[in-house]
Amino acid sequence: MSFSLHGIGVSGGIAIGYAHLTSHTRVEVPQYMLDRKYIKEELARFDEAILATRVELETLRDHIPANAPAELSAFLDMHLMFLGDSMIAEEPKRLIRETQCNAEWALAQQMEALVARFEEIDDAYLRSRQEDVVQVVQRVLKSLTGHPSHLPLDVDFDSERILVAHELSPADMAMFKSVHFAAFITDLGGSTSHTAILARSMAIPSIMALHNARGLIRDHDLLIVDGREGVVIVNPDESVLAEYRLRQNQWRIDTDKLKRLKTSKSATLDGTPIELMANIELLSDIDAVKASGAHGIGLFRSEFLFLNRSDLPTEEEQYESYKAVAEAMGGKPVTIRTLDLGADKQAPWGHTVADNPALGLRAIRLCLAEPGLFLTQLRAILRASAHGPVRILIPMLASFMELRQTLQRIDEARDSLRKDGLKFDEGIPVGGMIEVPAAALSAGFFAEQLDFLSIGTNDLIQYTLAIDRADDSVAHLYDPLHPAVLGLIHHTIRAGAKAGKQVSVCGEMAGDPMLTRLLLGLGLRSFSMQPASLLQVKQQVLKSHLEELTTAAPRLLKNTDPDKTPLLLNRLNA
Repeated sequence: MSFSLHGIGVSGGIAIGYAHLTSHTRVEVPQYMLDRKYIKEELARFDEAILATRVELETLRDHIPANAPAELSAFLDMHLMFLGDSMIAEEPKRLIRETQCNAEWALAQQMEALVARFEEIDDAYLRSRQEDVVQVVQRVLKSLTGHPSHLPLDVDFDSERILVAHELSPADMAMFKSVHFAAFITDLGGSTSHTAILARSMAIPSIMALHNARGLIRDHDLLIVDGREGVVIVNPDESVLAEYRLRQNQWRIDTDKLKRLKTSKSATLDGTPIELMANIELLSDIDAVKASGAHGIGLFRSEFLFLNRSDLPTEEEQYESYKAVAEAMGGKPVTIRTLDLGADKQAPWGHTVADNPALGLRAIRLCLAEPGLFLTQLRAILRASAHGPVRILIPMLASFMELRQTLQRIDEARDSLRKDGLKFDEGIPVGGMIEVPAAALSAGFFAEQLDFLSIGTNDLIQYTLAIDRADDSVAHLYDPLHPAVLGLIHHTIRAGAKAGKQVSVCGEMAGDPMLTRLLLGLGLRSFSMQPASLLQVKQQVLKSHLEELTTAAPRLLKNTDPDKTPLLLNRLNA
């Protein structure tokens, strides 16, 4: 039976392929009593499930793609270690012998007992390890119930696979970047969540907030994913399939045409140069950056070095990663944002998740609360600056005290490197992200104290409009064209110009070609975006005349009638 689902398109394009379902939900297990004569057979069945799970994990570890995150191997090693622990591999067998219960029930009871023990631990890091125990046990349970786990890495995927999930975290997406999918679709998520941002960075069609896709779609169902319209068609008939194959082919033709702009000079019709930079999460993204013709990296999200692992990356490990990016860019600037964990990006070793993590201990607040962690990262970034033009970007600055403390920490890192005789760029530029309304309103002060400013529009919109950007139930209220948002962006750009400091936009607004001419009209001259969006934005830059835009853009800035907004934007883009 054919049917369609509607959600939020977070990455454009059309994909046609077969569903691959993934889930992190717990397996429901039956409970029943066994006759004594079947106990030996049940123990053997349990041992076989443990062995099958071990083989599965070892196979995954041995076939990790070369460009996969380094932490993935450590993640699998940890799960193998838990699998071999007697509390999981042996204790359930004691329960089977003593209570004559089935293997699934014995293992499930042991898992609950272990989780309860972890909950009693005061140390946040050790307490967080309970989730790894649960994941390992779930793998064994799936084997026992005849539904073995299938992480994408253990399947020989081609370009016709579409990942279907209830929810994907940014950590999941970082892991899946090493596997080729034709598309991603999820039940939950918002268009500017970090998961959506990562989906766009992979340049594949993606839809979120489908609500019931994971429950309605079955493995190997044929799917059409229209990322622009936010539509998924399940098991389409031949006529619909033929129509979408034509649309898919046209989309690919249009995408190929854009590639011709790679070597074109990035400037408006009146000759004003416009800087187009790229955002990245991992070293493996560099190929996409080079393919886009970006002028450099305007945002390296360093927190992805900290995800999908049970420990903190060392200074040497971070240094090697930052150095590799700086060298790979061949003299082009690389802006490294310091650790921005919190909200929807959580590490297992981090602080306990707050009731409202978007407003809690995150980004620069977390770094200032953990001076040892911050010093390690700052030393690594400074050392990397000896290998190319590296810049430091501080996320979520809100107060002058935070800025003062941050600059003191950077000075301490400099002093420690001098004492150790290690080289670094003494004049390394330090910038701040403007993503809190308080910072935008104080942009003049921050511009005077820093070398550059970068507007993070995703969080700026979230905090200005009091909307959780990961919550699809309020997604319709998330409005980058709200007069208050545009006013804060314009004020920040003007404050930077007055202080003679560069201002860029590194949020999702920078990569939306529908907003390129508006931002140019508001005075923006530096954009940073996912590599997949860069050529579309460049196309808009090449056909823009700044004098016309400078006259037309203020009309949108002053507009308070939401019904007129689309009309004014269309006129600006005509």
